[in-house]
Amino acid sequence: MKTTLQRASERGSGDYGWLKPNYYFSFGGYHNPQKVHFGLLRVLNDDFIAGGGKFPTHPHDNMEIVTIPLSGAIEHRDSTGGHGIIRAGDVQIMSAGSGVQHSEANASATDPVTLFQVWVFPKLNNITPRYDQRNFDVKERENKWQVVVSPREEDNALWINQDARFALSTLQAGKTLEYNTAFKGNGVYLVVVNGKVQLGDTVLDKRDAIGVYDTGSFSITASEDAELLAVEVPMN
Repeated sequence: MKTTLQRASERGSGDYGWLKPNYYFSFGGYHNPQKVHFGLLRVLNDDFIAGGGKFPTHPHDNMEIVTIPLSGAIEHRDSTGGHGIIRAGDVQIMSAGSGVQHSEANASATDPVTLFQVWVFPKLNNITPRYDQRNFDVKERENKWQVVVSPREEDNALWINQDARFALSTLQAGKTLEYNTAFKGNGVYLVVVNGKVQLGDTVLDKRDAIGVYDTGSFSITASEDAELLAVEVPMN
């Protein structure tokens, strides 16, 4: 098993007034040649969007874009006719495919939104753009993995154009949880959304992340109540 560690304090960051992002990988004005991607995971942004904040309409192509709200509500509109408001407990995916225009806006004029936005390189290029969102019962992730994004029918998740899988868990203090990869050769980028956990000899605090690869499984033990996001992706 090999790992690559990303402490929360080492992430890139920005302050645009209405938007305060933290970057796990190089993005926009933040560039770190040592942190460009993890396998086919290209972007993982931890965003704070103030009330009334908005990303104006802009283009994307050939990227799988997943949005996971942590608090507040974000409104999405795109050129395929896709439209939705997503809140904590919801997950949204957009296959940009051959090209799409979209905007994202805080659905509240006063309350902030916090969210993760994740970009994964697609398996097939230039597919017809598509959009989907779903609410997931957070009780179904207590001390186990709840798969929210996957191409496999048996996972009953939002479909993604890649051999990739996203899973969420709320892990109680003292509990241990094993992750088994869905696809041979994949790696897993694990983010501690909240709380504290241990993976091997490595202690991970809130918003720390670790990439795990060259193994089909690993275990995490919660030192205190924790929320986890696992993003499994091909490594090449």
